[in-house]
Amino acid sequence: MSDSGAAAPAYRVWALPGIPEVRPGDDLAKIIAAAAAGDGLPGLADGDVLLVTSKIVSKAEGRIMEAADREAAIDQETVRVVARRGTLRIVENRQGLIMAAAGVDASNTAAGTVLLLPEDPDASARAIRDGLLAALGVRVGVVVTDTFGRPWRSGLTDVAIGAAGVRVLDDLRGGVDAYGNPLSATVVATADELAAAGDLVKGKAEGLPVAVVRGLPHVVRDGGTDGAGDGDDAGARDLVRTAENDMFRLGTSEAVREAVALRRTVREFTDDPVDPGAVRRAVAAAVTAPAPHHTTPWRFVLLESERSRTELLDAMREAWIADLRGDGFGEESIAKRVRRGDVLRNAPYLVVPCLVMDGSHTYPDARRNAAEREMFVVANGAGIQNFLVALAGEQLGSAWVSSTMFCRDVVRDVLGLPAGWDPMGAVAVGRPAAPPRPRPERTGDDFVVVR
Repeated sequence: MSDSGAAAPAYRVWALPGIPEVRPGDDLAKIIAAAAAGDGLPGLADGDVLLVTSKIVSKAEGRIMEAADREAAIDQETVRVVARRGTLRIVENRQGLIMAAAGVDASNTAAGTVLLLPEDPDASARAIRDGLLAALGVRVGVVVTDTFGRPWRSGLTDVAIGAAGVRVLDDLRGGVDAYGNPLSATVVATADELAAAGDLVKGKAEGLPVAVVRGLPHVVRDGGTDGAGDGDDAGARDLVRTAENDMFRLGTSEAVREAVALRRTVREFTDDPVDPGAVRRAVAAAVTAPAPHHTTPWRFVLLESERSRTELLDAMREAWIADLRGDGFGEESIAKRVRRGDVLRNAPYLVVPCLVMDGSHTYPDARRNAAEREMFVVANGAGIQNFLVALAGEQLGSAWVSSTMFCRDVVRDVLGLPAGWDPMGAVAVGRPAAPPRPRPERTGDDFVVVR
């Protein structure tokens, strides 16, 4: 075996003993500096990484809350419930982190109080880093850590919730592996790997809230505040996936509730093409709706070509104008009403849901026949609602417009539909051009009558 003389890659990690009980207002940088100078310890050096448990950061910053009821504190820190099982909640908290109980911790704090996560963990990490630079003259990276569970994996591990002076993500895309294969999706969560390494020596109950990693200077960035840094001081916030890039944003039973909440009427769309597969998946969800007599009263006509959409909308517009003129409306009023159909014309994809009465029953009296049709109409509406909610789950915007119901013969003729298919409006589909507007608060109690 040849010996190139190169040292094997290695690093060292150790916990800092001597960290006292931290109280509100304490200067963590000075406390850590004093502990690092303890007997038998190697001190701190440029290129080291400090791994600091979020609990002591929260204590120093006064993030201690009196709370006889921990659930109330969790409610306060929660932005969105992702999943719930019994009393356990996985939520998105005000820091943008997806975690159990919003990070509210009732351990390692006095009875009757809870610890909240630092208000801005990246700012906390910067303050510690800058304090150590001032106290010791060393340039180190700082990672503020907290314990997370993980989907599909048993057990807990520490991850980075705040960082300063550390390469939080190592983007290897564009490089090649040892065999020359291109790397197209490899982005390493370096800050999380550091956090987990520190947790191996800090432990959960040994009273060792700070660890030091030495031997990985390439993960430390300058990013100083004195003008000497490279100005590239990404924080742990960069580790949080944005909503549009999160394929697993929704929880379990909460997925339906969240998708329903996401469903909005969208009237402005981007020019981005719509994935036909996403629409077909939404149709598959639509046809799980309840229906009378074990029937399937839904049909969805997908207008995927611009030509089909234009032909239909032009014919509908002419029919609508003729109807309005027949009703005595003036040309200005007609033009105003016709413009309301622009939401369909501006959408990159249209769907025409139809009602079919196959399998319906015929009765001797008109009352029962009317009720029979109403059952099918309700089932069709349930299918359309499923369809709209499923589109929201695909991160597609939609708007249901009733216009095809007013010119069914025209729609059937243009689209070549059977005589028994009744168009039940049209659905505009596309990527929303802007975030949804705030929705007025509604509670179920406003719509409930109890007898």
